[in-house]
Parts: sequence; C-alpha cells; structure tokens
Amino acid sequence: MIALVDYGMGNLRSVEKALARVGADVRIVNDRKSVLAADALVLPGVGAFGDCMANLEKIGLVEAIREFIATKRPFLGICLGFQALFESSEEAPGVKGFALFPGTVPRFAANGLKVPHMGWNQLCIRQGECPLLKGVADGSYVYFVHSYYCQPKNTSVVCGTTDYGIEFCSMLWVENVFATQFHPEKSQAVGLKMLENFVRLGKGQP
Repeated sequence: MIALVDYGMGNLRSVEKALARVGADVRIVNDRKSVLAADALVLPGVGAFGDCMANLEKIGLVEAIREFIATKRPFLGICLGFQALFESSEEAPGVKGFALFPGTVPRFAANGLKVPHMGWNQLCIRQGECPLLKGVADGSYVYFVHSYYCQPKNTSVVCGTTDYGIEFCSMLWVENVFATQFHPEKSQAVGLKMLENFVRLGKGQP
C-alpha cells in the first residue's frame, strides 16, 4: 500500500489518480498509524511552507514521517513536500522544516524571468543510477509550479538540476528518500514512468 499524506494542502486527487494509473494500491491518510503501516509514502504539496509545517504538526505527522523515513521504506516528496525536507524557507522565516537535509529554500530572484516558475522545463540528470529514473532520458521535460527552490548544502544529494536563470536542484535522492520540485503527476509519460518506478520500489521489486 502506498500512503498519500493529506494535511489539508496539495493536489491530492491528481497524484492519487496518477499513482493508481501505474498500478498502485494508494490510500489517502492523515494519521500516524496509517503512515507507519504503508509500504511507501508520498508527501505532496502545493501552497505555503509555514502552513504545511503547521498542519503536519497539528495532526501529529511530523514525527511519524520522520519515523517512516528512518525505516528505509521508499519516500517521495513532491514540490512543497520536497522543500519541507530542508531546515527552513525564506517563505516562512522562523518556521522549521523537517531538517532531514542541511540547506534552505530561497525565492527565485526575478532577473527578468517570471516568478513563479511555471510550465515545462528540462531535467538534467546528475545521478543516472537513481532507481526512480529508470527509463527516463536526460533532458526530459517535466512540469513545474513554484516560486521557491531547494538549496542543499551537500551537493551529493542532488539527483537532477534545472535551469531557470540559475541552475537549481530539481530532484533529490538519498537512499530511500526521493524528492522532486516538479510534479510527476503533471509531467505526462515521463512523470508516470517515475511514479511507476516508485510503485515498484514500494512493492519490493527492482
């Protein structure tokens, strides 16, 4: 079972439908017991960093998600669910993220470009051995909607980058933790392939 975390924010239905389309037994959950019972866990998100952390804390899922990740079962953070893995965000000064990875989440400087960064852009693969990228070509186009981007202190966690005025980390991979700044559920065949790979990992398949 793949658990999709509902904390009152995020495009749950489109993620749920995309996961089901690639063969997942997916359930929307919002309690600790269900999170810890999952074979794999997805933390989606569209919205504000501060609200995200406050809502997760309110329903007691911050520690539950940390516990789940510590079990080494597959975890996928999407967009805001990626940003929440870091220490803090410029969007919500003083609010702590999960701090699973050292780094911050700054806002794009406009520099003549539109903010938010919205639409299709290329994924430059930095770790081709990442199991989520099996069957995905370097330079594939994926779909973004965001004004803030992740800036890891340790560049070894960077699995993919994208250029939008600057080169930023658009995908992370460390052991069982995968995270994308783009939306796989909106990225058509490329995104569905990544989700299919994630579902296979959740089933214990190579």
